[in-house]
Amino acid sequence: MSALHALAATELLALYRRGDASPVEVTRAVLAHVDRWEPHLKATYALDADKALAQARESEARWRRGEPHALDGVPVTIKENIATESQPVPLGSAATELVASTWDAPPAARMREAGAVLVAKTTMPDYGMLSSGTSSFHPLTRNPWHLACNPGGSSAGAGAAAAAGYGPLHIGTDIGGSIRLPACWCGVFGLKPSLGRIPIKPSYAGRVAGPMTRSVTDAALMLRTLVQPDWRDSMSLPPEPIDWLDLERDVKGLRIGLLRDAGWGLPVEREVLGAVDAAATAFGAAGARVDEVKPFTTREMAEGIERFWQLRLWLDLVALPAARRALALPFIVAWAERGATLTGEQVFRGQAQMQAMRDAAVAACQPYHAVLSPVTPVVSFPAEWPAPTNDPSRSLEHIGFTLPYNMSEQPACSVNAGYASNGMPIGLQIAGRRFDDLGVLRIARAFERMRPAQRAWPEPPG
Repeated sequence: MSALHALAATELLALYRRGDASPVEVTRAVLAHVDRWEPHLKATYALDADKALAQARESEARWRRGEPHALDGVPVTIKENIATESQPVPLGSAATELVASTWDAPPAARMREAGAVLVAKTTMPDYGMLSSGTSSFHPLTRNPWHLACNPGGSSAGAGAAAAAGYGPLHIGTDIGGSIRLPACWCGVFGLKPSLGRIPIKPSYAGRVAGPMTRSVTDAALMLRTLVQPDWRDSMSLPPEPIDWLDLERDVKGLRIGLLRDAGWGLPVEREVLGAVDAAATAFGAAGARVDEVKPFTTREMAEGIERFWQLRLWLDLVALPAARRALALPFIVAWAERGATLTGEQVFRGQAQMQAMRDAAVAACQPYHAVLSPVTPVVSFPAEWPAPTNDPSRSLEHIGFTLPYNMSEQPACSVNAGYASNGMPIGLQIAGRRFDDLGVLRIARAFERMRPAQRAWPEPPG
């Protein structure tokens, strides 16, 4: 059997059920493993071992009484921008005034209700607007596959924690790729669900919470809890009787699209395209019909959305006292301050590009059960860089494949497809029709069975 910290959530629940392990034993094993990794990764925020062990003891008592909850005793981490009671929400920025939250946001509330053990919050870059582990508040978060490489973001700590084995369950958020990008670069599974599938607060156009795990099955297990209704999300979907663990699906006869060119952004590196093409070939060999999809988004769409986001963040920054604003990461300030020069017409036309991208994505994907693509054009980039371009005037060049599905509200995931010559993981994005989250999970699970053998998970140095 694998070490306790490395076991899947499904395996842990089976052990607890048989009495072969306890939540306290598992939590201690996870905390010890985190202690070995954290000097190198810096993936956690607000880690409190005493509180985690207290939760584990409460879980252990429920198991002994024969009254366990859905995820009782399973370790989980939660991205720090998802509010948890008694903890400040710094949003990755030293410019944020630290005030303890008095409530749990919906994803955190569902985890507590299910009996999961909250091991720690996880790191993110300033305001979640960077695909990186750089932050003016948190220490630099690194990638466990290669400490010189970036884990991606904005769910940087969640991706690194999942790959490093900080327990089996992790929750990130995504508004332009922030679950899928770190899932790709860290070699784990990450699902951006349909907008509203998992209630979240605050809600915003394109913003979702989602699972980041080492397997599709563990993500599905999380979904079963996370999708429970919460009135506080005014954009949430009505409950549906979906069996999230009904994952086995033959892909024979499915119509699969293959998008090899996003239409804008960085060119796709050879190794990335090779892994995606190999995945498409595997689907074809399994009986799916695979057709190439032409690019359906444009630079005009991307730049319009960027202008809208820049003004939104700039308004938040200028509302801060000058001394506090000066604490924010200079890269993100340089990106956002371009919003100060925009006219009302430019911002309005930029916001209209959200609908244009949404319409284009829905129309392009409608003929297919799913569309395959790269998650991002590049294999990896230096840990210290705020973005793969390291240029605030070109900071969105790597999200051409992920951004459309935030605007269109479609489910999309990253599942590891292979490894580059430098040993870094390469993700495959699988996007489905609106609201077909289970279909995406099933196709991702089918790919897990047909993909090349996976390498051993990284271990702490020394």
